[in-house]
Amino acid sequence: MTTTEYLTRAPRPHAPVRLLCFPFAGGGASAYARWQNELDARGASVDVLPVRLPGREGRSGEPRFTELAPLVAELDDELDEVLASPHLLYGHSMGALIAYALIRRRQERGAPLPRAALLAAYRAPHLPPPRLDTDTDIDTGADGSCAASDSGLARALVALGGLPEALLGHPEWLRALLPVVRDDLALCASAGPAGGPVRVPLHLFTGADDSLVRTSEVTAWRRYAARGCEVRVLPGGHFFLRTHEEWLLDEVAPLVRRYGGRRTVHAAAS
Repeated sequence: MTTTEYLTRAPRPHAPVRLLCFPFAGGGASAYARWQNELDARGASVDVLPVRLPGREGRSGEPRFTELAPLVAELDDELDEVLASPHLLYGHSMGALIAYALIRRRQERGAPLPRAALLAAYRAPHLPPPRLDTDTDIDTGADGSCAASDSGLARALVALGGLPEALLGHPEWLRALLPVVRDDLALCASAGPAGGPVRVPLHLFTGADDSLVRTSEVTAWRRYAARGCEVRVLPGGHFFLRTHEEWLLDEVAPLVRRYGGRRTVHAAAS
């Protein structure tokens, strides 16, 4: 198996299904650090593969992508061998957008598709990207740039639950984190026109108290589901991945079991 910087380790060769997990804006592969053990404990036989994007955590010295298309093209190339085996994709917030765009690209070229996509906390592609609370004087420009001050952006992230309030007193940490968030917001804004449906079952997750992405905006993904769609409303806000991880994993585990024994789907080029 070819190694790639996009994975924290080599895939396990005999796992019945792989679960590739894409991070939210400003986040990294560590958001899924507990998933392997927790899904094992729930009886879900799966190889959890958190995706490491450039410019954060172990790849902090590399330039970040600020446009979606070139990132997805590189992911498609780097992960092609990994995605030839049975797999599922999970994406949270920005990660959901990346996962969908990757499926679209692979569908168009006739590459193997995931058995299902688990998309969480992001608006359907035909809707504008989510905007942080304008009360904090944040504005995402037409070029995707975030015009807020560092303090304004940090306060917005704290209000959303994406940043511990204690970090507001540590400007050195914010100087490392906030440029990643700004570039990721630009990446989301670069998505362009929505693509069409994907020939993959979609499982949608939304937080009951999400102040950034409404449940109706998540369920609007239905129009992109050519192989069926299910919606689950979980307790918590936008970052229920963190605050209600046990609830989320209780939903993910049976999906892993459901799709773990089925054959890989190959897409006809479209």
